[in-house]
Amino acid sequence: MSSHRCVGLGASILDLGFNSRGAALLAAIALSFISSGSAFGAEDSANEALLKKLDKMERRIQALEAELKQKDSRTPAPQAASIRSANAAASSVEPKEAADTKDPKDAKSKPAAQSAQMPAKPMLQLPPLPAVGDKPILGLADSPVAGLSIGAYGEIKFGAMQNPAANGQWQKGFDAARFVLLPTYAITPNIIFNAEIEFEHAGSGFDNDDKLHGTAEIEQLWIDFKILDQFNWRAPGIDLVPIGYINQHHEPTQFYSVNRPELYNGLIPSTWKVPSSSVYGTISEDLKYQVMVSTSNEDFGDTFDNRTAAKTVPLPGTPYAAGIDGLNGLGFSRPPLGDFQQLNNAVAVSGRLDVTPTFLPGFAGSVSAYFSPNTTPRGAHDDLGNFLGHSSLAMFDAEFRYRVPETGLELRGEYVHAEFSHPENLRANNDSDPTNNVGKAMYGYSGEIAYHVPLGTILNSEWEAVPFYRYTYQNLQSGGFAGTDANMPTGAGQRQFHTAGFALFPSPKIALKATYQHVIDKSITGAMSDSFLGGVGFFF
Repeated sequence: MSSHRCVGLGASILDLGFNSRGAALLAAIALSFISSGSAFGAEDSANEALLKKLDKMERRIQALEAELKQKDSRTPAPQAASIRSANAAASSVEPKEAADTKDPKDAKSKPAAQSAQMPAKPMLQLPPLPAVGDKPILGLADSPVAGLSIGAYGEIKFGAMQNPAANGQWQKGFDAARFVLLPTYAITPNIIFNAEIEFEHAGSGFDNDDKLHGTAEIEQLWIDFKILDQFNWRAPGIDLVPIGYINQHHEPTQFYSVNRPELYNGLIPSTWKVPSSSVYGTISEDLKYQVMVSTSNEDFGDTFDNRTAAKTVPLPGTPYAAGIDGLNGLGFSRPPLGDFQQLNNAVAVSGRLDVTPTFLPGFAGSVSAYFSPNTTPRGAHDDLGNFLGHSSLAMFDAEFRYRVPETGLELRGEYVHAEFSHPENLRANNDSDPTNNVGKAMYGYSGEIAYHVPLGTILNSEWEAVPFYRYTYQNLQSGGFAGTDANMPTGAGQRQFHTAGFALFPSPKIALKATYQHVIDKSITGAMSDSFLGGVGFFF
């Protein structure tokens, strides 16, 4: 009886194994028990217990076999065929590069979890359950289209800050600052589509009922033609000017404060997006480059309603806001992105060199430059009706990041300088408001120290805390004011920022942040812009 049962059970198990991985595993266990029973044939009592166990196992396997047959009969043939074809298509595309580059300029830089190119999967009647992190479309399901992936980043901010317009009164607040979708599609292995679609401040428009006061915009939109490692072309589209690391890598997991570093809040008008085309590539293992031509920034910071049909600023006699000024830097000078609304024919040129020397592990840096021959918009004038001449803009940026090997210490530093050829022609110096005047140059620098503290495994993830301190100085109102305004610098453009706090990383893709910032300037009242902020950021 025992031999017949063993043979029948083995056959049943092996037959079931062709239909299910789980059954195959049970077969292996059962056969193991069989061999064990043979080895101890002399021990009748042990065999008796073993046969009872095998009898229970046989009944369980028969029940599982019946259940699987029932499921197979309910699976439509077209569905099984579509599963197989999707798996075959996914396995036919090359996988992308690893996520540690995190370079939005490289179409292969999305995190590995985003990649739509999945490894080959077995062609079964029922699809296997995907592993955690093995779902490229927003972490929910396998990509229905080979080559397509969608990532996302975003940040939530809350806390209290001083309001200079209320004499420095502390006010609490909350901001769903941004949510950004990052679709990428490999049209071919060498032609890559990339976009960045951003929703800011919790809504896509102004809505009194839902208390929405936000925007929706295309932040990046381009197609890459991958030719050689040394030379690739980015077709005309919307792209980021290659000035400064955080301008190009502004995801909230890339910096430790709740807000972006201060140099990127006007002096560098992050996110500095422009209509452009560029070439880029790898010069050597240590050196990469990018060269861009783009629409020039404009010295016009007013609404679209104040642009005439002739694509000029308002006619003389009508005031308009400056795009470049001594309080906001270049923050309002970015060129428009749509509907042929540019007020300037000038073409700007910019370039960047990224350095990662192999002889200095943990170090990375860059130098970059930007030049526009003319930022003056058509019809520019002062408040007296006099037309303004041209003024060029040249910028230089140098920065570094150094994670000291085998320690938690990290150092960062940056210097930015902007130069104007004819500041007397800038609107800020001709708008009857001396508080926002601009001199010959603007500049700023910062230094940051951080320390990475591993916290161990919590909730199946390696947590890390990063306390940091950053000092920043910037001068947006250097000497040499000229124009029709009174030469009366206010000191508000000369600011010092002391920023301290920590970022807690439950995963490299999530950052929980807390920041205190103290601001000092040379104005009569002082900056009155201190803040205590918390934040949640993510990037996947």
